[in-house]
Amino acid sequence: MAGHSKWANIKHRKGAADAKRGKVFTRLIKEIIVAARLGGGDIDGNPRLRTAVAAAKAENMPKENIERAIKKGSGELEGVSYEEITYEGYGPGGVAVMVECMTDNRVRTVADVRFMFSKAGGNLGESNCVSWMFDRKGQILVDREVISEDELMEAAIEAGAEDVVTEEGTYQVLTDPDDFAAVSEALQSKGIAFVEAAIAMVPKNTVEVGDEQTARQLMKLLDNLEDNDDVQHVHANFDIPDAVMEALS
Repeated sequence: MAGHSKWANIKHRKGAADAKRGKVFTRLIKEIIVAARLGGGDIDGNPRLRTAVAAAKAENMPKENIERAIKKGSGELEGVSYEEITYEGYGPGGVAVMVECMTDNRVRTVADVRFMFSKAGGNLGESNCVSWMFDRKGQILVDREVISEDELMEAAIEAGAEDVVTEEGTYQVLTDPDDFAAVSEALQSKGIAFVEAAIAMVPKNTVEVGDEQTARQLMKLLDNLEDNDDVQHVHANFDIPDAVMEALS
């Protein structure tokens, strides 16, 4: 996935992943709460909750945090009621962008997202204007320094993964969304640490952004969206040449 995985590599090299650990936990907790509210607190009987918990464990979230979030979602503890909504649009360079949100104030969230698109020279579009360009997949990023490609390939395929893609700095393990929890748990049981693990929208095709200024505007938009408290995930179909990516990092 030329867009998200390269973007994650930049953040990983800059140490931004650790700096944003608190935001990552907040987003994972929201997902667990909503999954438990919609499908109940039984992990075995709620596939979405099972996937959310697997993603939380992949980020080393403490067990008590996970259990508290499940109880809030199932009504055992009082909590905030979140609404799910996905915004779609085009960023600099004509890049398709999907923004998955969970919010307690839809009016605030859409205003914030629209402003960020506009400020970057992009535009917010109608529902389903770009979603057809993506496939939903489980995505696990593994640092290339922690394991060899052959070892990871064997472990991932044995666990039920669809593919392992080698990229600069990381391996990208792709799974069917329904198999994400099982694959991530199997890899973790073998002591394989993750850079990132989540259900992602993988682009079917990509848009090359070879101009450094456009690429910088695009990355600024994506970072601003990710920093918003109401935003859960951001997906985009960009492909930036390695030389330009190095300049940005």
